[in-house]
Amino acid sequence: MSSMRNAVQRRNHKERAQPVERQKWGLLEKRKDYKLRAADHRQKKAKLKILSEKARDRNPDEFSFKMMSSQVDRHGRKVADRGNQSLSVEVVKLLKTQDAGYIRTMLQMARKEREELEQKLVMEEQGEVRAVRDGQRPRQGEHKVFVENEEEQEEFDPDTWFGRGEDMPGRTGSPTFEDMQDELSDEGEEIVQRPKTLSKKEMEAREKARREARKFRKDRERAQSRTATKLQAIKKRERELAAAEEELELQRAKMNNTVGGVNKNGVKFKIRERKR
Repeated sequence: MSSMRNAVQRRNHKERAQPVERQKWGLLEKRKDYKLRAADHRQKKAKLKILSEKARDRNPDEFSFKMMSSQVDRHGRKVADRGNQSLSVEVVKLLKTQDAGYIRTMLQMARKEREELEQKLVMEEQGEVRAVRDGQRPRQGEHKVFVENEEEQEEFDPDTWFGRGEDMPGRTGSPTFEDMQDELSDEGEEIVQRPKTLSKKEMEAREKARREARKFRKDRERAQSRTATKLQAIKKRERELAAAEEELELQRAKMNNTVGGVNKNGVKFKIRERKR
């Protein structure tokens, strides 16, 4: 009878799959997967409980043999050996001498750069040069004067024309009505005659000159701001290098036993000099 029951084909029972609306969550967790995950969670929970009990019952004053070999400084910080080989006093003196030479060279370069930036900034503030880009040398401006013939060119005197830099022409272009009102005639009467109307080309040229002058002022202010910021950074670097050089010189003097100082315990000491 049992053989006949086993001979009949039965229906294949398949495991339930993940529903379509939950396929984004991955495969459906079966009972065997849940049992493994739950057992792992219980094991980790038990380990954490044991470790927390050990940390709670730990005595901070518990003795350890490693305490006999470890050392601490006067601030209570642990001092550990890094395994580095200590250098001799002569080698350390030589290294400090080389470091001092390098710092001295960098300090000279910083001072030279600082002087150049100060000169450049002063020249820009006085208006002797145009605004320049970072890393460029300031160039002296040029001014062209046109004459009628070669005789006037030979007789031209720059000091008379420019006034030795005191009476430089302030602006170019046609005079305005307000400027003409400020001028006085030879008889002392004011000029009230209104100038002729400017043409379209003259107005466009004047507007273009005004825009160029405004752009020049803005570029000059930006260049001065960049130069001032760079100058402050160079001054700060110069102060740091000077402090480093002074500290190195002090360390070398202490190693040569030529000056006093403060020991590791904070006690000041002074080198005894032989009486003469």
